[in-house]
Amino acid sequence: MAAVCALRSYCRVVGQLLCARHIRLCSSFRLQKAKYISGLNKSTWQDWHQHRLFRTTVVSHGQIVQFKLSDIGEGITEVTVKEWYVKEGDTVSQFDSICEVQSDKASVTITSRYDGVIKKLHYNLDEIAYVGAPLVDIETDALKDVAPEEDVVETPAVSHEEQTHQEIKGHKTLATPAVRRLAMENNIKLSEVVGTGKDNRILKEDILNYLAKQTGAILPLSPEPELIPPSPKRDPAHGKLEEKTSKIPTPVSVPRDISGKDKTEALSGFHKAMVKSMTIALKIPHFGYCDEVDLTQLIKLREQLKSVAEARGAKLSFMPFFIKAASLGLLHYPILNASLDENCQNITYKASHNIGVAMDTGQGLVVPNVKNVQIRSVFEIASELNRLQNLGSANQLGTNDLTGGTFTLSNIGTIGGTYAKAVILPPEVAIGALGKLQVLPRFNSEGEVFKAQIMNVSWSADHRIIDGATMARFSNLWKSYLENPASMLLDLK
Repeated sequence: MAAVCALRSYCRVVGQLLCARHIRLCSSFRLQKAKYISGLNKSTWQDWHQHRLFRTTVVSHGQIVQFKLSDIGEGITEVTVKEWYVKEGDTVSQFDSICEVQSDKASVTITSRYDGVIKKLHYNLDEIAYVGAPLVDIETDALKDVAPEEDVVETPAVSHEEQTHQEIKGHKTLATPAVRRLAMENNIKLSEVVGTGKDNRILKEDILNYLAKQTGAILPLSPEPELIPPSPKRDPAHGKLEEKTSKIPTPVSVPRDISGKDKTEALSGFHKAMVKSMTIALKIPHFGYCDEVDLTQLIKLREQLKSVAEARGAKLSFMPFFIKAASLGLLHYPILNASLDENCQNITYKASHNIGVAMDTGQGLVVPNVKNVQIRSVFEIASELNRLQNLGSANQLGTNDLTGGTFTLSNIGTIGGTYAKAVILPPEVAIGALGKLQVLPRFNSEGEVFKAQIMNVSWSADHRIIDGATMARFSNLWKSYLENPASMLLDLK
């Protein structure tokens, strides 16, 4: 009996020792598996695993990465969060849109650099986000290498840090992640696309143009205004009443309910930029000069070319002619396409004619510019204007579209008014404001009255470096190009 008891005690002790040994082996294996599994191929791992005498379980925990807002460029240090495209708990992949932010110069879309799950949004809508501060927290796969933190900004032109380099046939192709994704979705090899950006960088427009050539499709046009046929003649008394009624302007916005309480809002976005730029602008001594232009011949020419431009995929307005005529004038008077340094000691003559066009958008006044007008045709200017107008309507103008201007035209006449006192946009030194088009009686060379299509123009120049005679001569040359459009052919390059 004593021997039986001793044997039971011995078995109990041995069982405890084996159990402890088993636990230590399991724990050791859990630690080593995650470390060495990446160095084993699949077959080796399966053979090793099949010969184990016990079951193991490895729990993989995700790594939380703080997705920071990196430098957007142009000296921007803070932005306003305008829209979130994700919420906490959403699964995102690389290049998925995270949010839209707005600086005092442009609106940009932030895209994800990681695959994972959104764990935390660090900002609410309309809050200020700072460069270098966390934007969102993303839980990524623990077993995958996590690239250095850097957010990807989708803009038409990006800085060196934001460019994505892709090795193709021994050379580097420059393209943003959004462009690469668009090419991948349409099975396009970037090596076959000719880039039109800086350093042959491939832009979104290059991909779309490549698609259009391959499929024979024409890119969608801007919606044409609906033409209302003339109504039949009616009784003169009724006609006068209808004419008076049609002149009553329609309210643009819905009247707000007056609650009797004042409301204070912080300046942000384009309004904040306007305060800054106009404060600087009002320190410039402005010189004003006004004139009128007869556009009768230009109207006839545009009517002839409008259908041709539409067949080629562009809407042709008067603005491309105004811009090209201004560029031809700047070739003769380069002082108007210059800038003055802060100490008023040096004048920089700009080689490129980047002519800005003031646009009224839902977020306020913006002034995108058409780059290198001096080497563009009227049709190319029209196509670029269509692109800028579409982006402006969607509040998607990029930093590159809104910076680098050297001369500006404001088509305020599309809203109303004849003359205006335009304010110079620093560091530029001149600006022109175009009034509305009117049908007015004028005298020809023989003293006969005829119907003329008249537009007024108001110029403002920096009187520190531009005198009145220079501004007047430039205006006369610009006016002659528009009143006799065929004369522009003599100076076109």
